Amino acid sequence: MSDRAALLKGIRVWLVIFVVCLVLSGATAFPLVHELRWTEGLLRALAVPDLLPGLMEWISRVRDGLDTVDAEYPFVLYGTDWLAFAHLVIAVAFYGPYRDPVRNIWVIEFGMIACAGIVPLALVCGPVRGIPFWWTLIDMSFGIFGVVPLYVVRKKIKRLEALSAPTALPAPAVG
Repeated sequence: MSDRAALLKGIRVWLVIFVVCLVLSGATAFPLVHELRWTEGLLRALAVPDLLPGLMEWISRVRDGLDTVDAEYPFVLYGTDWLAFAHLVIAVAFYGPYRDPVRNIWVIEFGMIACAGIVPLALVCGPVRGIPFWWTLIDMSFGIFGVVPLYVVRKKIKRLEALSAPTALPAPAVG
């Protein structure tokens, strides 16, 4: 396999992993109410309340809030439907770099900027919304871990670009 083909394959593998994670992250925003009920039940079955009471208190509080919103104000959950949709749309944008990485490196860089933006958003909005700091750290980890595959892809694209660049020919002698 040529260097170019190996780089292209590596880029595509990393992009598929990133897109799958992005789609899963978005898809889980649709069934929040049911998902949280299931999660709380699973954590109780695993005796997590005894081990991590703070986590269980938070999960229960969030589930109570979602149950109330779902029962009395279900239209509020429409916002999380849009959040899920945004994840899916952003995932589609990564088809460009999958198809032509060098030409579409800007999508990778855009994704890296978005990942970096998660940190200040969580640090500002978390306290405003009453989110525990330890949960804010979990939210920030999405940006920190998300940037890793994009950084790897960007480096590979730069190497691919260097391989694809035409070599400069010496200027013809003038006479």
